[in-house]
Amino acid sequence: MYRNILLIVALAAFLTLPAEAQTEQKVFRIGIIGLDTSHVTAFTSFINNPSKNTGCKVVAGYPGGSPDVSASATRVEKFTQTLRDKYSVEIVDSIEQLCQKVDGILLESVDGRPHLAQAKPVIAAKKPLFIDKPMAGNLADVLEIFRLAEQNNVPCWSSSSLRYFPAVVEMKEKDTAGQVLGCDVFSPCDLEEHHPDLYWYGVHGVEMLFAVMGTGCERVQRTQTKDCDFVVGTWKDGRIGTYRGLRTPKSGYGVTIIGSKGIIQGDKSAGYEPLVDEIIKFFKTGQVPVPKAETIEIFAFMSAADESKAKGGAAVSVPELIESAKK
Repeated sequence: MYRNILLIVALAAFLTLPAEAQTEQKVFRIGIIGLDTSHVTAFTSFINNPSKNTGCKVVAGYPGGSPDVSASATRVEKFTQTLRDKYSVEIVDSIEQLCQKVDGILLESVDGRPHLAQAKPVIAAKKPLFIDKPMAGNLADVLEIFRLAEQNNVPCWSSSSLRYFPAVVEMKEKDTAGQVLGCDVFSPCDLEEHHPDLYWYGVHGVEMLFAVMGTGCERVQRTQTKDCDFVVGTWKDGRIGTYRGLRTPKSGYGVTIIGSKGIIQGDKSAGYEPLVDEIIKFFKTGQVPVPKAETIEIFAFMSAADESKAKGGAAVSVPELIESAKK
């Protein structure tokens, strides 16, 4: 009886608030770690757009930045200023302070190496976490982030926007390919000296490959030339998937899906919106859209490609590499 009275009083107090205040209380507040990539402004522009009615709002950010990565050091000030001045995002001095002001976190630092250290206070604060590509700077860190998140019951996932490539989405929604028998993808593959080769940009194409093929890749072989990387993955059921990383020309994404119903090809990207839609759903529901096993295998595939290159193109076992990274 007493409890019911309290609920009625609380509801009455809420209903007497101005409409603006009621709306404000319903908004899911998002914080961003790492203001050194165009993703932060692109995502914020979509999420905070009143016409989109996302129910979420980017309200605070922690700049971060990596002085030894040009793509970070030369851009962090510009994107921090844009978030503050154009989108009225509060800029804070620490991740711990950020976590106190928000309900969920976008970890956007362009450099994957600090992601584990940046994720730890977020997980400790029990905030749902999306980590932009690359999820980490090595496979061991990817495994540790997932271990900590699972141990603390914190929903956590990572993805490239290329997972939602229109041809891939249509294949899944409409079953246009039937049973997937194989897949070939290509994407830009610029390299960055502090990351395994494919982690920096090749991850986009590899994400697309696994979105089609799923888990179960057993071994990887890689050939590299000045302008191109070519990686062949063999799945445990005998299917073959390939990734071609382009440095000349540097632009363009594409996929060829070999299925029991025919061959599907696509070369049109949908941009960031489908990924941001999934991020918004994630924050509202707490449901992770990409299984951790698939993300782990994506990064194991890319790590195995580096090991294969070091071994002159020899085949490298993906399961054995994952087990080794756990030690």
